[in-house]
Order: sequence, then C-alpha cells, then structure tokens
Amino acid sequence: QVQLVESGGGLVQAGGSLRLACAASGRTVNVAMGWFRQAPGKEREFVAAITWSTNVYYADSVKGRCTISRDNDKNTVALQLNSLNPDDTAVYYCAARYGGYSANDYNYLYWGQGTQVTVSS
Repeated sequence: QVQLVESGGGLVQAGGSLRLACAASGRTVNVAMGWFRQAPGKEREFVAAITWSTNVYYADSVKGRCTISRDNDKNTVALQLNSLNPDDTAVYYCAARYGGYSANDYNYLYWGQGTQVTVSS
C-alpha cells in the first residue's frame, strides 16, 4: 500500500506560480505517480504523471508551464505550476499506481486528500 500527503496549495494571482508536493510512504518502489485536479462542477482531470524511471507526461492544458519531478530516495513528487490562470483553480490530487504511466484516474489505486489551488484574476 501507499499513503500520500499533498501540500503547497494556496491562493495565487493570475500569472503566478505554485509548487505542490506529495510525500509518499509505504511500498513505493516501482510506483508511477500522477497529479489530477478537479474544479467545482467538473470531472476530475489528468494533469501530469511521472514513472519510476522518471518518464514524464503532461496534459495539453498544462504543457509548457508545468513540470513534474520526483525524488525516489525521499519518496516525494513535486508539481511546479507556472503562468497560472483562473482555469487552473481546482483541488489537486496526488495519486499512485504500481506499474507504468496512465492518464486515467481509475487506474490509480492510491490517492491523497487533495490540496486547494485558487487563482485570482
């Protein structure tokens, strides 16, 4: 099993940046990590993912202004978000799965509690 705790959310003005962190514990070897987000009234959507071997994947909506990274020694995953706009307002979730990359939330078994990101215009 994997336990996940997110941090780093908050209120930021449009054009600003945030760095979200996810601390993992438990059996974390060979775990692929993903970030998803859910805005009010909308479906949860994929943001970015990183495999154990650090292959990275991004949603088109954040490509070019988002960087996902991980430190396997410290069992942490980070999501750097730049050039934020109000459409990025959502609860951001860290998720984990054993195996390779997936952009589908139903393939992730383990989830954090979420962290709120609010972007003001």
